[in-house]
Amino acid sequence: MPNVSAERLTDIANALLQAAGASAEEAATIARYNIGANLVGHDSHGIILIPTYIDRIKAGHIVPGAPWTIIQETGTSTVIDGNWGFGYVVTDRAMRYTIDKAEQQQVAAATVYHQSHIGRLASYPLMAAREGMIAMITADSGRSAKAVAPFGGAKARLGTNPICFAVPSNLEGPLFFDMATSAAAAGKINVATARGEHVPAGWLIDADGKPSTDPRVLRQGGALLPVGGSEGYKGYGLATIVEILSGLLTGLGYGAEPTGRHNDGCFIAVFNVAAFRDLNTFKREVTEFAQYLKATPPAQGFTEVLYPGEIEFKREQERRRNGIAVEDATWKKLQDLAQGYGLTGKLGL
Repeated sequence: MPNVSAERLTDIANALLQAAGASAEEAATIARYNIGANLVGHDSHGIILIPTYIDRIKAGHIVPGAPWTIIQETGTSTVIDGNWGFGYVVTDRAMRYTIDKAEQQQVAAATVYHQSHIGRLASYPLMAAREGMIAMITADSGRSAKAVAPFGGAKARLGTNPICFAVPSNLEGPLFFDMATSAAAAGKINVATARGEHVPAGWLIDADGKPSTDPRVLRQGGALLPVGGSEGYKGYGLATIVEILSGLLTGLGYGAEPTGRHNDGCFIAVFNVAAFRDLNTFKREVTEFAQYLKATPPAQGFTEVLYPGEIEFKREQERRRNGIAVEDATWKKLQDLAQGYGLTGKLGL
C-alpha cells in the first residue's frame, strides 16, 4: 500500500479529472476537497472516489461545466439547481452564496438539488465558520440506491444522510461535528472492501437481515444500520429528518428509482454570530468551553478528551508530515486510468 504526499495525490486527481472532461477550475475544486478528506483521515471520501466520478462522467451522470441555476429566491433563501454538475463545485458556490446573504440578512438558507456527490460535509460549514458564522448542512442522495435500514428493519430504505455543524472559535483547529446518521458512511464500507478488511459488529446486516462484519454484503442486498446500536432509533430519527430536509424539501423525493443516478440534495443554513453576540466574545467563550471539555479527566482506556473536530486536525498535521496511505486496489485503478489517458509518464504512475 503506497504512502503518497497530499500534493502528489492532488496532482493525480486534478490531471485525471481534466482528462475525463472537467475544466481546470472544476478539477482543482474537486481535488482540493477530495484530498482534504484524505488529510483529515476520512479516506472514504478521498482519492478512492476519483475513479467513481470518472465512471459517472462517462455514463452521463455527471455533466462537466453544468450551469448553476437559481430557481427561486428571497432575501434570505435560495433554491439552486446544479444541473447535474460536480457536487463539490455546486455546493461550494451555494455555501459561498448563502454566507454572502447571511452577512447582509444575518440568517440565510438554501436548498440544492440535481448534483453529484458532495463528499465530506464538514468542508462547507467550515467555510462559514472562518467568516465568523455558525453553519449547518444536511445531505441525502435523493432517489439513488439506498444503503441504510430503518431501526428494526431488514432492508435498506434510507441514505447514510449525514449532518454537520461548524462553529467559529479561537482554537488552533476548527470546532465542528460531522456525522453520518448510519453506523458508518457507505464509503467506509468501500474502503474496507478495497483493503480486504472486516468491519465492526453492529455496522451491517446481510440480505437476510442477519448481522455481518463482511463489508461485501452491502453490495449483495445487505444494509447499513442506523447509528446507535441498541439505541438505533435515535439515528433512525435523525436520518428521517435529514431525508425530509435534503430529499423532500428539495423536491427530490424518497425511495429509489431505477437509474440509480446519484443526486445529492442539500439543505444549508448559516447564522451570523454578530446578530446574536459580539463575535470576539463568542469565539473566546467557545474556545474556553472546548478547553473546559478537554480538561476532563480521561476515562479508563483513554489518554485525553478531544473537542469535536480535534481528531481531524491532529490527523491532518500527521498526514501532511508523513503522507497518505492509499490501498493497493485504489492505486491500481488510478494507474489504469492514467494509462488509458496517456498520463502514466507525466504522473509517474
